[in-house]
Amino acid sequence: MAYITLCKHKNLMEGEVASFSLEEGEVMLVWADGGELKAFQGTCPHQDTPIWHSFNGRVLTCQHHNWVFDGRTGKGLSPTGCALEEYPLRVVDGYVQVELAD
Repeated sequence: MAYITLCKHKNLMEGEVASFSLEEGEVMLVWADGGELKAFQGTCPHQDTPIWHSFNGRVLTCQHHNWVFDGRTGKGLSPTGCALEEYPLRVVDGYVQVELAD
């Protein structure tokens, strides 16, 4: 599948999350404090609903049922044993692009 352009890189800030609803699905760009920009699925693996989240710069909490994820890796912190799917990400000519799974 081809890369999809989401936004300008300059519009993103470290310590923030940006969510996107695409025809292909929900995507989140997560830039954890001290980390690098990552692209993750924008749905909670608990019930496959869009993540209604809070983010403190390090951890992402889905406020539907309080599932908690590491903003740097997408791994589940509470509960453990789950994770957000990470998508390949690149920056081309100042635009952030992701490649979603087929």
